[in-house]
Amino acid sequence: MPTVKFTYALKRFFPQLQDTPVKSDTLPSLLQAIDRHYPGIQSYIVDERGSLRKHVNIFIDGELIRDRETLGDTFGENSEIFIMQALSGG
Repeated sequence: MPTVKFTYALKRFFPQLQDTPVKSDTLPSLLQAIDRHYPGIQSYIVDERGSLRKHVNIFIDGELIRDRETLGDTFGENSEIFIMQALSGG
């Protein structure tokens, strides 16, 4: 079962976040499952069309996803999905 991990910066908005195993085979369904664990997080990660928001990045097994529009990147049963808030500043 894939495990979803979160950057510490997201805990500012969702303090209960922890590594979470999720039974899913697509990123969109994985995000729906995560939203059941942490209500509201899906709308923080994707916009109303289901596209990844500009301030969020997702890595699958250490590789940045390529499909930010439909989240069609694939992953395996033992994959590690890392969701992080993109940081900026000056």
